Amino acid sequence: MKLFVTGGAGFIGSNFVIRQVMELQNSVLTFDKLTYAGNLDNLSVLDGVALHEFTKGDICDPEQVKQAIDKFQPDCIVHFAAESHVDRSIDGPMEFIQTNVVGTTVLLEAANGYYRQLPESKKNTFRFLHVSTDEVYGSLGDEGSFTETTPYDPSSPYSASKAASDHLARAWYRTFDFPVLVTNCSNNYGPFQFPEKLIPLMIINCIAEKPLPVYGRGANIRDWLYVTDHCDAIYQVLTKGEVGSTYNIGGNTEKTNLDIVHTICRIMDELSPPKSVKSRTDLITYVQDRPGHDYRYAMDISRINRELHWSPAESFQSGIRKTVEWYLENENWWKTIQDKKYQQQRLGVR
Repeated sequence: MKLFVTGGAGFIGSNFVIRQVMELQNSVLTFDKLTYAGNLDNLSVLDGVALHEFTKGDICDPEQVKQAIDKFQPDCIVHFAAESHVDRSIDGPMEFIQTNVVGTTVLLEAANGYYRQLPESKKNTFRFLHVSTDEVYGSLGDEGSFTETTPYDPSSPYSASKAASDHLARAWYRTFDFPVLVTNCSNNYGPFQFPEKLIPLMIINCIAEKPLPVYGRGANIRDWLYVTDHCDAIYQVLTKGEVGSTYNIGGNTEKTNLDIVHTICRIMDELSPPKSVKSRTDLITYVQDRPGHDYRYAMDISRINRELHWSPAESFQSGIRKTVEWYLENENWWKTIQDKKYQQQRLGVR
């Protein structure tokens, strides 16, 4: 299979691309703008591998997108490219509208034009998979879970922009009969996650024995999904999913933010005993909460389990230990980011 992958140098995208090339022997063209969160170091294991190509390009540029698709002649397109950090969307909403809404529209137009000229045999198997988030559904109370039919109720500029892109993808299916699939996933974690996100931020601050900033009282609840489980689910949807359908993907692991931080501290204290404090939990600092911070997300993954026989392979206990170990073993990766792009500064406070 030949896969055209947008945002393939980002966190989830790079994990997906590596697994496609190294494990499944699929041919991949990674199309990525290399913004602050895009990083070719994520794909260094693929250097010199014939099955992988990289093109630097912007999904908002119609000519770049069309040329890349037409040249590569993909069997499927997997669309990861997005601005994705809620805090940054509070500081600068317009970039999220441009990339997530305009960029997705440009990509849909180019992909649909390419699809129209395919022979019927290839049309029957071509798919466009749009990767999205559970944040489009808004916030839950103490009970219940998001299903594929939960009404959208986004709270942040980020989630609103992703909600718009989901609706656009479905509109191309309904209006143009374009073979779209949509996935909405819960919070990912694992190797190559940019250090602005909760888990890598806490791990890196734990390593340096710096303060661990927890928003509010740390009571916000998320469902956590190990990134390779997510990548496997995406491939199941791409190859077996019903065209025009949406599939929720989650880890069946609800944790408060404070629980997450305590778990990371415990593992870090075990693997690398602290020098400046008795326990790294002493470094926890409560800071001003994020504006419009959703209380709880939880995913009902019964559809993807029932129809595609997918369920997460990693428990949170196994996944978080693997993640902590990866950041301990790959200091050069995140220290390069610290030197050039991001120094763990607080974002999204107005």
